[in-house]
Amino acid sequence: MKFSVSSSDLQKKLTLAGGAISSNPVLPILEDFLFRIEDGKLTIAATDLETSVITNIDVNSDGNGAVAVPAKILIDTLKALPQQPITFNVNLDNFGIEITSAYGKYKLAGENGDDYPDIPEPNEADEISLSALSLLEGINKTLFATSTDELRPAMTGVFFQVDFSKLVMVATDAHKLVKYSVSDITGEVSSQLIIPKKALNLLKTALPSTDEQVQVTFDKSNAFFAFGETKMACRLIDARYPDYNAVIPVDNPNELMISRSDLQQSLKRIVIYANKTTNQVILNIADGSLTVSAQDLDFSNEATEQLACNYTGEPLTIGFNAKFLVEMLGVLEGEEVRLEMSTATRAGILVPTEQATGQEIMMLVMPVMLSN
Repeated sequence: MKFSVSSSDLQKKLTLAGGAISSNPVLPILEDFLFRIEDGKLTIAATDLETSVITNIDVNSDGNGAVAVPAKILIDTLKALPQQPITFNVNLDNFGIEITSAYGKYKLAGENGDDYPDIPEPNEADEISLSALSLLEGINKTLFATSTDELRPAMTGVFFQVDFSKLVMVATDAHKLVKYSVSDITGEVSSQLIIPKKALNLLKTALPSTDEQVQVTFDKSNAFFAFGETKMACRLIDARYPDYNAVIPVDNPNELMISRSDLQQSLKRIVIYANKTTNQVILNIADGSLTVSAQDLDFSNEATEQLACNYTGEPLTIGFNAKFLVEMLGVLEGEEVRLEMSTATRAGILVPTEQATGQEIMMLVMPVMLSN
């Protein structure tokens, strides 16, 4: 079996698929890519048994067949080569691989492609489709809020709630929560699933920033994403997602409107002076003015800044973890944000004052208890 392909085109496809390969795989063959040639098309697959990526590239080929190719040595070789056509010659008797470039020959030992684990396929699955841009936006806006606590597996992924023409994506780590809704999806299904962080990180790098449609298919145990020449499959997190609506406060009479970048920059400066374990900053809000302050009693550090704002409601003093607020303000877009609050012990809600058509985002942050 023999085929030729552009080294840089192949490298792009391998970098994309290589994201699925684990650094300590459970089976040695999972350190490989599966190459399958059929009628001038090379299909590249990679998996860690939880997340799988399949992508295609057109090649000039002679013969069909499959071989498992060691991933690291191949990617390192392509990175070290300038762009040029390269030829792969595979001996299907012993799975030896010989790569020929303009500079010379490189030989590596492959494995039998038939020994490669099967990549899951959709089975009696539900399907929706939405634009790559909306999905990408949703991933970028929610992924940072997922938890790293392995004892609560549901919260380590992003919760997808599909309701016919609407998709709601939710992420929380119990300190902060993000809810992103998009209503430009097409589907005849109502369902819920939790997608792991690794799969979404891979999707984030693979999705095009265009209006191209992404087919999202899911059954009881897996989700599948298909766009362009690429398909991705991932095992869903089998757990029950917490009832996030229960923690979103409904009645928030105190509203603060402020420039997003002014507040973010102020918090970045003030947090330098805050206690390093709590990162607590205190917002003192009264009519038309916001005082942001922090102190670290252990080191006698203290800082205060005053910002102009629009405020309606009773004067309020509330403490937040500045790192969380800075991160959330960095993910939000727009000139101005609105912070809705009720009391110093209840969560604050952060939203941009202007939302894109068909999209809606809301962030919630838990207060840090004030110690007098």
